[in-house]
Amino acid sequence: MAVKENIRPGGRSARVQASVHEAVRDLLAKMSRAEITVPLIATRAGVTPSTIYRRWGDLQELLADVAVERLRPDMEPVDTGSGPGDLEAWAEQYAEEMSSGPGREYIRDVLAAQTGDNANKCCNFTRQQIEAIAIRAKERGEPFPDVDAVMDRVVAPIMYRILFGDVPTSARVSELVGQVFGGRKAA
Repeated sequence: MAVKENIRPGGRSARVQASVHEAVRDLLAKMSRAEITVPLIATRAGVTPSTIYRRWGDLQELLADVAVERLRPDMEPVDTGSGPGDLEAWAEQYAEEMSSGPGREYIRDVLAAQTGDNANKCCNFTRQQIEAIAIRAKERGEPFPDVDAVMDRVVAPIMYRILFGDVPTSARVSELVGQVFGGRKAA
């Protein structure tokens, strides 16, 4: 079952979502995922299990929804003064955050959901961050690669390594950024 979007930005729906998300985060901090159940979350959040099933469909969709909120960027990318520098700083931070223990868990939760809605949200968060860097570079009169090229040639290899290999090193991230800029080193 797909995650239903809030009809209104506030009210009971927002309170229920906040309460359930907080219950999930609290329980994940205290116990393993295997021990967490919808009834346990419902009790902690002060709602009925049917409220959770009606809104999220199942436990995995709920875990994915919570993970998406945790993966949402909370600040603009760092401004280093150059497009390549901004992208390299962002990519290094992205690789570090996504390869951390919690980052990997959030990625797994998002990918394990039945629908791709949450994965698309995460992709859009990443795209928005790169677009912000591109806009800033263009405002400075600097050339900047196409956002899709950055997604394909910088973000995708980082994520692939995190999912199926190891942590991408700073040197590898720098190399990827340099390649997407046509071999130029970040300043």
